[in-house]
Amino acid sequence: MARRRRPPRAGAANELPPLRILGQIAALQSIYYAAALVLMLFTSLVAGTRFNLDLVFGWAELRGDTTQGWLLGFVWLCCAGVTIVATVALIGRSKLVLDFALSLHFIHLVIVSFYTGFIPRNVAWWLTMAVSSVVTVMGGTYGCQWRELRPISFGGNAKNSNNAEGSAEAAAQNGNAAEEQGDEEMGFSRGRGRGRGRDGAGEYEMVGIKSTGDR
Repeated sequence: MARRRRPPRAGAANELPPLRILGQIAALQSIYYAAALVLMLFTSLVAGTRFNLDLVFGWAELRGDTTQGWLLGFVWLCCAGVTIVATVALIGRSKLVLDFALSLHFIHLVIVSFYTGFIPRNVAWWLTMAVSSVVTVMGGTYGCQWRELRPISFGGNAKNSNNAEGSAEAAAQNGNAAEEQGDEEMGFSRGRGRGRGRDGAGEYEMVGIKSTGDR
């Protein structure tokens, strides 16, 4: 008898086609490096330093004993913020954020190692990437959960039903106002409370008036 296969867990990565997963990873990686290039170029122009690709694909400049190194660390954290927005927009599932975030930073480690020819040796680089990974995972998970828990709108049906309910309530209120106005013209006053007068004090009961011939 053939052994039955266990169903995949909900939200697992194998629920998505492999090509779609590769496309999402490539898109996130491209957005990550695009944000890094723009921010590195901007900070270099402001600081008056020379821009080169070593700032993005290198690790030697990211040091804890220089101002430039601290600035680069801050820029990588800003890139993590951009990645969070991209993760919510492209992935949208909180159970997949951890896999994509770790894959993003692992690919960055591989690219940096191939570009420089060495595995990063600065402690500041490793700490920055660790903090960036944590921020990406936490922010992406929160953003995706917020997106998943948003109420579902069914388009024009809900809008039409709300308009119909509002029209019915407005018609009922207009009918009640017209009825109260008619009672006031005939000399009767209808209280707002149940069994109470207009001023809210005392109770009243409407009874018929006997004619003089009945006495």
